[in-house]
Amino acid sequence: MTGKRLKTIAIPGTNKILGGEEVFFVAEIGKGFIQTKENRSIEEYLANAKRLIDEAVIAGADAVKFQTHEVNDEQANIPIVSPHFQGAERYAWVKRNTEATPLAFWRELKNYADKKGIIFFSTAMSRLAAEKLTKVGVSLWKVGSGDVEDFLMLDHMVETGLPIIISTGMVSFAELDEIVSYLKNRKAPLAILYCVSEYPCPPEKFNLASIEKIKEKYPEVVVGFSDHSVGDLKPVLAAVKVGARIVEKHFSLSRDLWGSDHKVSMTPPEFAEMVRVVRAGEYKKVAHQKFYGSKNRELDGAKNRFRPYFKKSLVAARVIKKGEKITKEMIHTLRPAKHLKGLPSRDLHKVVGREVIRQIKKGQPLTKQHVR
Repeated sequence: MTGKRLKTIAIPGTNKILGGEEVFFVAEIGKGFIQTKENRSIEEYLANAKRLIDEAVIAGADAVKFQTHEVNDEQANIPIVSPHFQGAERYAWVKRNTEATPLAFWRELKNYADKKGIIFFSTAMSRLAAEKLTKVGVSLWKVGSGDVEDFLMLDHMVETGLPIIISTGMVSFAELDEIVSYLKNRKAPLAILYCVSEYPCPPEKFNLASIEKIKEKYPEVVVGFSDHSVGDLKPVLAAVKVGARIVEKHFSLSRDLWGSDHKVSMTPPEFAEMVRVVRAGEYKKVAHQKFYGSKNRELDGAKNRFRPYFKKSLVAARVIKKGEKITKEMIHTLRPAKHLKGLPSRDLHKVVGREVIRQIKKGQPLTKQHVR
């Protein structure tokens, strides 16, 4: 740790800050309220989610985070199974999550978290998901690493003025430079979580020197650690020692439950122990060199194997007729880019305002040949 003044971000409507001396702990519940292969009622999902919030409060988390989906604004109906979760075809999985969580579901969870004295927020997985969360009234945003170039969604978040947290799991340093510049120019309060998108992540894959590099490259941001390793607190302690001031860990009642993230989650007693030892300052004594690596190393996200499954393409949200000028409302950003093969979502501002020279069907990926 240096003697420099820490960059901090106030979380609106709360007494919490990101980036202070105290580490901000996020219990990433995600889709962990889904615990069986068979569909259950919304009421059961809600009860599961509330129990997880209760356990997160007891464990000492500062915030609970979920994931919010709108399938038709996120995932093309193309059969594909992500390597990290073989239990369900991706479109069906996102559709199930969408149907399990209507607006009333999120509103009730937000109110419940408020009553329990813990911050509620969620990873919006698309623009419409972000719009839904705006109606719920979140106080900050999380953007998954596969969506950090979804400028359709980011533009909505920027307009709210709320802090934005992004992860690096599927991002290169060159891509991160562009994203940070884009958000900085729009004066968005920003935090970056160093992350390796492996489920679970072997501890030897960490390069925690990247945390220090991110702090040096972008002194205006708060830096943290999103950790998918299991069974060892040393990576978290090492990350805090080198400067992480946000720690995000998946959170579940049991790693034996059915679903995409339970297997890489902390249980409530494990999370409570993590909070205790960090608050007690035990991270100062950890031998962090094992996980440190080199500042010269590229982010794992540059070549992460999940990129083709989670990156997005620009797709027509309706028929766009020849001669029309493209607006944001005419476009979805959908995954998987590997099958859609259209213009990448990062090219949004290159096509908005341009004239269409041949009709584009609803659901058709946009290409360079469609515009001038």
